[in-house]
Amino acid sequence: MQLETLLANITQHSQIKDAYGATHLPIYNTATFDLKRQSPDEQVYDYSRSDNPTRNALETIFAKAENGFGCVCTNTGISAIALLFETVLKTNDHVLIEKDCYGGTYRLLNILFEKNNITAHYADFTDLAEVEKIVESNTIKLVVCESPTNPSLKIVDIQELAIVAKKHNALFAVDNSMATFASQKPLELGADFSVFSSTKFISGHGSVTAGAIVSKDAFWDEKFKYIANAQGRAQSPFDVFLVSLGLPTLTYRMKAQEASALKLAEFLETHPEVLDVKYPGLLSHPQYELAKRQLKIIPAVLTIELKSAEKAEEFIKKCQLFGEKVSFGCADSRLEIPSRMSHATNTEEDLAAKGLSHATVRISIGLEDTADLIQDIAQALDYTENFTEQLVDVLNAK
Repeated sequence: MQLETLLANITQHSQIKDAYGATHLPIYNTATFDLKRQSPDEQVYDYSRSDNPTRNALETIFAKAENGFGCVCTNTGISAIALLFETVLKTNDHVLIEKDCYGGTYRLLNILFEKNNITAHYADFTDLAEVEKIVESNTIKLVVCESPTNPSLKIVDIQELAIVAKKHNALFAVDNSMATFASQKPLELGADFSVFSSTKFISGHGSVTAGAIVSKDAFWDEKFKYIANAQGRAQSPFDVFLVSLGLPTLTYRMKAQEASALKLAEFLETHPEVLDVKYPGLLSHPQYELAKRQLKIIPAVLTIELKSAEKAEEFIKKCQLFGEKVSFGCADSRLEIPSRMSHATNTEEDLAAKGLSHATVRISIGLEDTADLIQDIAQALDYTENFTEQLVDVLNAK
């Protein structure tokens, strides 16, 4: 079954028991269930923190979409990352993580350092020799990567990284928030866990925060479910419903956004005010060939480097269609300066190690008209004399 077929009718494919034949996911918005009114031959529900038919249906869909054994849906994306760390890692364990990790993941690891004496090692996962050296020199319990990374948009060879992790008996998790299962499936590439924020492209409308962990096998799925129940991390039925609204259109939205992002990135590469553009769909990207091989859809997020922090702040203020907002993957276009927003807890040294500066701007492309977005970017950077010709060339380029 193709992914689009799975997502088009989730009530059918999640096998939720609905007596009335609802054509979209019904919301069981209840705290408790009456045990006397349930059939003992089917799954019995007692308390929504532990299990809920609405949430279980979405978990079934996510597990099928990722080709995993099972899934746990959480109330935020970072809650899913926290559940991963707190379930897998114990006191004195070592974790290896991509140095260009999400700021919230970095902050969470720092909390775990103090609480559990966890040792975190950071590496550039595009350099497998560096990764191998760290894994060989330390007893690594868990390897965690993002691909594409946020916000530097590096592409990690997940299949090769999985081989290194397995060789040294380390568990391997991929933060799949940016690519989503519409673009890549980490478990098929060798990962043990696919973790993602469904706040982003999967929900797609900016109306809910949510996360999930999909496990390859039953052992870890059961552990995640037990800890999620004990800690109260479960996603609410209504929030599950909001996430589900984005599923039928997921691949179509992402493909439309990809097309706009490429046009915008090509235009920005020609602009004299822009020092650098990072987008995996550009031929100039260092991992372009890997991106094309590993990703079915290039996520519509790119970063640009302007000439100064002042220029970056001025650019954000001048943009009219791009709101200054955290997160990405929504229907509306948005931008942010990572150094003072998503990565504000990073030190200056950490930012420099990740290749970020106060002049770095992350741009998330929505579903607006491509020409409108380019015109807005152009006026925020100041029009060039031949802007009209540039715009026509970019929009007509194949």
